[in-house]
Amino acid sequence: MDTFSTDAGKLALSDDILMKIEKPERYIGHEVNSVVKDKNAVSVRFCMCFPDVYEIGMSHLGIQILYDMFNSWEDVWCERVYSPWLDLDAIMRKEKIPLFALESQEPIKDFDFLGITIQYEMCYTNILQVLDLAQIPLSAAERGEDCPIVIGGGPCTYNPEPLADFFDIFYIGEGETQYRHLLDIYKECRTAGLGRVEFLRRAAKIPGMYVPRFYETSYNDDGTIKSFLPIEDGIPAKVTKEIQMDVTDTYYPMKPIVPFIKITQDRVVLEIQRGCIRGCRFCQAGQLYRPVRERDVETLKQWAVEMLKNTGQEEITLSSLSSSDYSRLPELIDFLLEECGRKHINISLPSLRIDAFSLDVMSKVQDVRKSSLTFAPEAGSQRLRNVINKGLTEEAILNGSALAFEGGWTRVKLYFMLGLPTETEEDIRGIAELSNKIAAVFFDTVPKEKRVNGKVQIVTSTSFFVPKPFTPFQWARQCTKDEFIEKAYQTRKAISEQLNQKSIKYNWHEADASVLEGVLARGDRRLGEVIRRVYEKGSIYDAWGECYDHERWVSTIEECGLSVGFYTHRERPLDEILPWDFIDCGVTKEFLKREWEKARREEISANCKQQCQGCGAAKFGGGICVERQDQVLVTGGC
Repeated sequence: MDTFSTDAGKLALSDDILMKIEKPERYIGHEVNSVVKDKNAVSVRFCMCFPDVYEIGMSHLGIQILYDMFNSWEDVWCERVYSPWLDLDAIMRKEKIPLFALESQEPIKDFDFLGITIQYEMCYTNILQVLDLAQIPLSAAERGEDCPIVIGGGPCTYNPEPLADFFDIFYIGEGETQYRHLLDIYKECRTAGLGRVEFLRRAAKIPGMYVPRFYETSYNDDGTIKSFLPIEDGIPAKVTKEIQMDVTDTYYPMKPIVPFIKITQDRVVLEIQRGCIRGCRFCQAGQLYRPVRERDVETLKQWAVEMLKNTGQEEITLSSLSSSDYSRLPELIDFLLEECGRKHINISLPSLRIDAFSLDVMSKVQDVRKSSLTFAPEAGSQRLRNVINKGLTEEAILNGSALAFEGGWTRVKLYFMLGLPTETEEDIRGIAELSNKIAAVFFDTVPKEKRVNGKVQIVTSTSFFVPKPFTPFQWARQCTKDEFIEKAYQTRKAISEQLNQKSIKYNWHEADASVLEGVLARGDRRLGEVIRRVYEKGSIYDAWGECYDHERWVSTIEECGLSVGFYTHRERPLDEILPWDFIDCGVTKEFLKREWEKARREEISANCKQQCQGCGAAKFGGGICVERQDQVLVTGGC
């Protein structure tokens, strides 16, 4: 039996292969609401890729939105592909089976575009896995006229340089705005027989498009960047992010694909707003997606009803960086409680502040057993929370905990970061002390006769701080692996010394992966050789602990004449040219510098609703920036 066929209805993998691999449902397509078109009736075939396993990729809202948008156009057919898991990866290499799209089961190498969303630095080798299995040359410079245009999007494109060798185009920003224009230019160039390079030249002049082949980097003797400039006239020196300002009257998947197997986020996702008002100095998303833009509540109500009807899902979740800051949240939740209550549909409410309103809502949507509540203090002391501009006080945490315990919750999850700028041993000890205080609140609040199983569980987790581009901490030094491990040891020791230590469980993240994430997050174009070599040595699925080989990465970095320390363990001077300086994300470098200096002085900044900090996002002419100006004019405020 052939292992590959392009005939309609045929699968790319034989029954023999499907019987040998784990979860064959990952690869057969034909899910409910997936889109199948006549390939002869469309002008452009686009394959959308999430470079991780199916269950994770299928949970990504961004791909669902773009999939819906592309397939709403009569001349475009958008399909999907995910990274094959290790078992199928080995078979495809041995049998030389080209990587295929789920909908048509046809080889990706025959498509016009391969779009890859880049959500996380640790998936970079999986991008090469996808290209390799698709039989597409890894290097963009080696691709001919018969190869798809490889385009990257997502948060990691705000420093695309480590991946510059492998992509034809990076789309910087939100995908709703320029893809139609890009595809029209592609069709025009193809009709005129102008070829790949001329299309890329024209694409480079479309707002939000970065085409690495038209830029050149030079370096100083110390390894820092000397210059980063376009090599042709007409190519922009700055690339400004694309942003969809009207997030209500735009594309949204009313018929999300329903998978055959359980995925990470196996529910209907209702995105209520984009952006965040909070301004946490470690948070990249909070800067990249400014300004805050809310969706109309009546529209959200309609969407919720329609998506639940079209999927048969039994749960709906609100998606936002900070759901509590959505101005119409009480009204929306009241509607969902009534609508979902009648149909016995669960409601998931992440990113809520723990206050009386939120706890009242959660008590209505959670079952009698009550799942855990989550706080993210991020730092153990108020001093360090001020440094990172985390708008959460110890008083608010303890008051929220008391309300939760009174409401019947007995499990609290706490998330902290180790290695934040200016961190001291006292700050680290504060993690243990705060955990202990929350446990004490339980015993002080809940009478013995009302304690379920007689105890409370505090789950304290720490991750390691990774400085990211376009944050006030983009210049900060990152700790070494040994420093991270020592900080985790200090945290564990401090917890063991607390009065309520038996009620506290401590988890910590792996230090190795955090260090490499730091290298890739702030790296430059020279890391492309490292990524390619480490992939050729066998690295894929680096985000999965059982697959990650830290020593392989470190040794390869050294082989290429580079060092981990250069990229991570030094504080960068404010006048150094950063690899991502050619990108304009709206938030200005001057604002980030001000916030960096305020962090050093342990000063906080008000959130966007309280006071404009002049970050630069007002240039986009909408969202909270304009709404706040209108409010100021009406009230006479400052």
